[in-house]
Amino acid sequence: MDPYMDPITYKGCVYPWQCAQIGHMNIMWYVGKFDEANWNHLARVGLTPSYLRTEERGMAAVQQNITYKRELLAGEIVEIRSRFLEVRDKALRFVHEMLNAETGEVAAICEITAVHIDRRARKAVALPATVRDAASAALAPAMAVT
Repeated sequence: MDPYMDPITYKGCVYPWQCAQIGHMNIMWYVGKFDEANWNHLARVGLTPSYLRTEERGMAAVQQNITYKRELLAGEIVEIRSRFLEVRDKALRFVHEMLNAETGEVAAICEITAVHIDRRARKAVALPATVRDAASAALAPAMAVT
């Protein structure tokens, strides 16, 4: 893999029933596809479903900002690439770039801050050192959001 290419964390298509009355994918589906990318992205650094279940941990999004750039139409193939922007003791900040996989055009950008939580205590707790190290190693140069 090209070390400068963000990994694909989601790939799918736009179904006609995901489109709004004006013909492009409805915003609720952008959010859903970004959510699916979250779990693939977090698993890359050790925040896997089995870890979250076994350790009774979770990840809670505390901030999410979406910028819509281009519409996506029924039948188009969607690809999301993700990268970490910041690693803190209890939180990760990352960005997803949603692309039209055929044209390469950016359709939307989603930046998320997620906090690692203890599901029983319902409070933020430190990320495991292995997760912080893996996410730090995956930090990429900042992406210009235009």
